[in-house]
Amino acid sequence: MNKKKLLLLGGLKYLIPVIEKAKNLGYYVITCDYLPHNIAHKYSDEYHNISILDKDSVLSLAMELNIDGIMSFAVDPGVLTAAYVCDKMGLPTAGPYKSIEILQDKGAFRDFLRDNNFNVPNSKSYKDINLALKEFDFNLPVIVKPVDSAGSKGVTKVNTKAELEVAILNAVKASPTKTFIIEDYLECKGFASDTDCFSVNGSLDFITFSNQRFDLKSPNPYAPAGFTWPSTMSEENQDFLKKELKRLINLLEMKSSIYNIEVRLATNDKPYIMEVSPRGGGNRLSEMIEIATGVDLITHNIKSAMGEKVESLKEPQYKTNLGQLILHSNKGGVFKEVLIDPRIQKNIVEIDLWIKTNDIINSFSSASDSIGTIVLEFSEKEKLEDVINNYSNYINVVVE
Repeated sequence: MNKKKLLLLGGLKYLIPVIEKAKNLGYYVITCDYLPHNIAHKYSDEYHNISILDKDSVLSLAMELNIDGIMSFAVDPGVLTAAYVCDKMGLPTAGPYKSIEILQDKGAFRDFLRDNNFNVPNSKSYKDINLALKEFDFNLPVIVKPVDSAGSKGVTKVNTKAELEVAILNAVKASPTKTFIIEDYLECKGFASDTDCFSVNGSLDFITFSNQRFDLKSPNPYAPAGFTWPSTMSEENQDFLKKELKRLINLLEMKSSIYNIEVRLATNDKPYIMEVSPRGGGNRLSEMIEIATGVDLITHNIKSAMGEKVESLKEPQYKTNLGQLILHSNKGGVFKEVLIDPRIQKNIVEIDLWIKTNDIINSFSSASDSIGTIVLEFSEKEKLEDVINNYSNYINVVVE
């Protein structure tokens, strides 16, 4: 077999477009995780049952298969493993292993931001629950979360000290290393942004911002429930964040890579970089960016991971006002149907439903409880914002 081999860590639905694009580029695609029934494995050329958290086992597999590149697209637990394999095998990498370690650990990332004079919330990470409770001297409210988990798992807003221990236990449960961080709660002014960006040869020239929504009535009000592009954040704050993100990527000596980046403007009028991870985001963010701007970040990421030349990118130009709703239910039960108001039928770009009638679904506690997405397009930004902000007036997920 003469095809170059790409190893993808994980098997979630978000990998399906990556597999399809990689095959279109002529690559042989191998997937790997400990869940053989994950849907993406049906689309790859080959599957291996190995935990993506087991760095050395994945390295042994990669060496045995003589792979040409490795990615952990939209799969946060595999990012460090992919970087480890790249480091040991001399494969194309997003950046130095130490830099990727910093980006993947919320505590280390906060320390790095603080040491390099970025805007950063007051924070401290712990492994010892009793020490954290003893030392606690933050102004309430605070956020407690795992340092090494994505998808909003284990995240709790703490309003009183009496709530702290339960929040810590929740974070520890969701942390692979049983490490958690306590930090100031930065109330958002306007919308936070969670979207994908891209650097070519260390130059972060493609930076997007979104308007991110949450369902405050859901069991986890920190699980993203919707997005729109372009962002309504002021140009002044966008320009500040662009400069700071470029500075961050330069300091970390990153190379060619996609990034899932979260930023926000706080009510103290300071813009903050909240998270930067060298992977594609979940919730189909790169797919949405391709619809909105015409730029195919997934293909760029595949090429960079395989050591192929990646053309320089310019600032995104938005072709449309695009919105995505994360379909979910705030109660568990038996799924029946999705009812859509006829007023927005003509604005639907696509409906991607991941379940069938009579399937059992969970209440919306994390991204893994999503049941699909609806993509909407409007000529008027105001109308799009109205529909996304008031989606329950237009879309009803029927659960019995």
